[in-house]
Amino acid sequence: PGSAVPLAHAEVGGRGDRPPLVLLHGLFGSGGNFQTVAKALARRGAGKVLTLDARNHGGSPHSPLMSYEAMSLDVQHLLTRLGITKCILLGHSMGGKTAMTLALQRPDLVERLISVDISPVLTAPTSEFSAYISAMKLVKIPDGLARSVARQLADDQLREVVQLPQLRQFLLTNLVEVEGRYVWRVNLEAISHHLADIMNFPVFHKPYPGPALFLGGSNSPYISSKDYPEIRRLFPKADIQYIEGAGHIVHQDKFEEFVTAVLNFLPPL
Repeated sequence: PGSAVPLAHAEVGGRGDRPPLVLLHGLFGSGGNFQTVAKALARRGAGKVLTLDARNHGGSPHSPLMSYEAMSLDVQHLLTRLGITKCILLGHSMGGKTAMTLALQRPDLVERLISVDISPVLTAPTSEFSAYISAMKLVKIPDGLARSVARQLADDQLREVVQLPQLRQFLLTNLVEVEGRYVWRVNLEAISHHLADIMNFPVFHKPYPGPALFLGGSNSPYISSKDYPEIRRLFPKADIQYIEGAGHIVHQDKFEEFVTAVLNFLPPL
C-alpha cells in the first residue's frame, strides 16, 4: 500500500501513569484544530496528548495515496518512532475513520477508541466536498500581498460556493505563504482523486474488542441510528453518546462538554 510518510506532530505533557492520547483531525484540518483541546485534556488529567497532521494535511508530507489503510500505517509508524506501545486513539470525521481502521487492524496498539461524529460506514454527500475542492483550486491570489489581504481575497473567491462563513474560515486555515506566493498546504489533487475512498470505509470482519465511544453532535447527521448495527458489529463494546446542541465539529461547538465526555471515558486510574 505504498510507504508510510513521517507525520508532523505536536505533544502536550500529561500524566505519566496514563496511556498517551492521540488526536486525529478531519478532512482539510490539521493538528492545530485540537491544540486547545489537547491542552485542556492534559491539564485536566489525561496522559500526554499528541496532535498529528495527516498525510496531505498541515505540515505532513504529501503523497498521491490517500486510503485509510495508508493513513493508519502512518500513525502506526509514528507510534513506533515515539516508542508508544499502547495509546488511546481519538479521531474526528476522517480522523475517526483512520482511528477505527487502526484499532481494527492493530487492536494491540489501541487501549480504547473515541470516534467523534463519524460512523464506520459510507458518509453521504461527496458532491459538496468536490465543489469545495474545485473552488479552492480556482482561487487566484497575486504574489506579494499582505496575509490579511490575501485571506480576504480568497474568502471573497470562495464565498459563492462555500456559503457558511465558519466553513470558509476553516478552509482558509490551509492558505499559507511560501516565498511570497499563496498556496494551499493541503494536497488538493490527492484529496479530490481519493474523495470516494475518504467518504467510504474499508471492509473488516474481525471486531475491535476494546472499549469504544462514539461521540456525536445532536445537530449532525453523521452518527445515525441506521449506523448502529454496523457500529455494534465492528465495536461490540461501543457506547454511543450525543452532545446536545453540537454540529459536526463537536469539539468547537461544545468545547466544555466535549472535554468532559472524553475525560469521563478515560480508563480508571
